[in-house]
Amino acid sequence: MIQWQKYSHSLPKILYPLMLLLKPIIQLVILLWFLCFKVPPPDAFIVQNPPSVPTLVAVKWASSLRKSAFIVDWHNFGYTLLGLSVGRSSPFVSIYHWFEKHYGQMANGSLCVTRAMQHELAQNWGIRATVLYDQPPEFFCPTSLQEKHKLFSRLNRYLCHPLGVRDCVTATTTGIGADDQNETLFTTLVDTDILLKPNRPALVVSSTSWTPDEDFGILLEAAVMYDRRVAALLDENDSADEGVLWKEISGGKQYLYPRLLFIITGKGPEKEKYEEKIKRLNLKRVAFRTMWLSAEEYPLLLGSADLGVCLHTSSSGLDLPMKVVDMFGCGLPVCAVSYSCIDELVKVEKNGLLFSLSSELADELLMLFRGFPNECDALKSLKNGALETGSSARWAAEWEEHAKPLISEVISRNLN
Repeated sequence: MIQWQKYSHSLPKILYPLMLLLKPIIQLVILLWFLCFKVPPPDAFIVQNPPSVPTLVAVKWASSLRKSAFIVDWHNFGYTLLGLSVGRSSPFVSIYHWFEKHYGQMANGSLCVTRAMQHELAQNWGIRATVLYDQPPEFFCPTSLQEKHKLFSRLNRYLCHPLGVRDCVTATTTGIGADDQNETLFTTLVDTDILLKPNRPALVVSSTSWTPDEDFGILLEAAVMYDRRVAALLDENDSADEGVLWKEISGGKQYLYPRLLFIITGKGPEKEKYEEKIKRLNLKRVAFRTMWLSAEEYPLLLGSADLGVCLHTSSSGLDLPMKVVDMFGCGLPVCAVSYSCIDELVKVEKNGLLFSLSSELADELLMLFRGFPNECDALKSLKNGALETGSSARWAAEWEEHAKPLISEVISRNLN
């Protein structure tokens, strides 16, 4: 299918509204051509929402023309996402909302991702939906020690020797080569055995789109608080030379609270802005790495981490972050930003914790990592809960139990 080209940076601002109207019209024509003439007639069309315009319109028209059932899979509300970029009071948001509701009500059946969304659709949209929770694919699973060592060996260059960076990681890994296959920041190969280093840093992973709806500043503030509070708890002088601390760590010394290495994955418009802020933090026990991982390496990283952090805040307050679902699939406990329906996924003190403020996240980091790696019982308990959550339900089982009966019923009604 022909993709819509992005001209936003080269066009005068006065043409933005025209392009905003032209884009869905062109996409509608392309979609109708494929759905009505290029593919064989199906028993049912299932369309994910959002986006709503023009997909809901195109699929509804195609299903009517081809006498197929029309099923909507609600993942969020498109008008709330549009409101983030153009403002909730924009007339475009009102028009989008009308289209979304009008065509959503025409569906022969509906799926949605939370009970909260199910209630909203029933009460305010007049739509009955079946809850189908997102589940992780099979390749999101715990990572073996051998896989961890291989992954960290491949990442040695980026973790231990990033260009122009001096922190609690680079200063303590001078003996590890960029292409070292026997030793990594976290593991070491002794004869044929792979061992986790006892004074390794705790690995915290967060995936972000680097957009305004994810306040990455909360994570930076929590990192600063962790660094300062650990120094205070260990009665360290603020003016103490970090070089002495790093030399002791390099020599194998363990502290009650570990170093933290945050690996932030993803691409987005605000990445460079926050990378500049990270460079100015000057922390003694916390380091950051930003990187883009392949689809094969990302699940391995999640399965190798000690904690996940999710900064997602839903535009509607009614959807759940897929990144947390993937983390649970890898057995990774999560600290997540709290909002209205996140408790349908994150069970406090079972598989994760919730926070609203950076100070709360800092408190959680201190509590979970005290005594790391062997004496952190709270973290181990959450790890067990995350493993249980990830293994209890997978996509195939969820589909068979909830989606398949609805789809079969809708197709049967449509044929009759």
